Amino acid sequence: MDMTGEQRIAAPKQVVWEALNDVEALKASIPGCEEVEKKSDTEFSAKVRLAIGPVKARFTGEVTLSDIDAPNGYTLSGQGVGGVAGFGKGEAKVTLAEDGEETVISYTAHATVGGKLAQIGQRLIDSTAKKLAGQFFSNFSDYLDERGASGKSGA
Repeated sequence: MDMTGEQRIAAPKQVVWEALNDVEALKASIPGCEEVEKKSDTEFSAKVRLAIGPVKARFTGEVTLSDIDAPNGYTLSGQGVGGVAGFGKGEAKVTLAEDGEETVISYTAHATVGGKLAQIGQRLIDSTAKKLAGQFFSNFSDYLDERGASGKSGA
C-alpha cells in the first residue's frame, strides 16, 4: 500500500515538530492508542487497539526515526504485530514546511500487511489507512489547539 498526503496545521513549524516528537501529543493523536513509550530520541514503542473491517486487534509496535532534519522532517520506519490478526510494517517520509503562521505536513508512506489483515482486501486496508491518517491529523490539531500552541489563544 502506498499513500501520500498533506495536512495544514494552524501552528508554527517548531511547535509542530516538537509535538510530533512528544509522547503525550502522539498518544492523544494516534487513533486507538493505549500507550506510547519513548525508548530513545529515535525510538518509540506503542500499543494500539484498532478495527480494520472485521479484524479487531491490539497491535504492539516499534517505530524508529531516521534521516532527521529538525525541524524540517524525518523518516519513520516501523512494524507492528496484532497476534492472529497479522502484522504491518512500513516507512513514511514526513516533511514540514512553514506557510505563514501555519505548517504544512507532507508525507509519503509505503506499508505491507500480512496474516488476516492481508486477506480482507486492499481497498478496505487503503480506505482504513486514509481514515486513520485523517483521524490522526484531526486529533493532532485538536491537541495543539487545546494547549494554545496555534498562537490563536495568545499563548
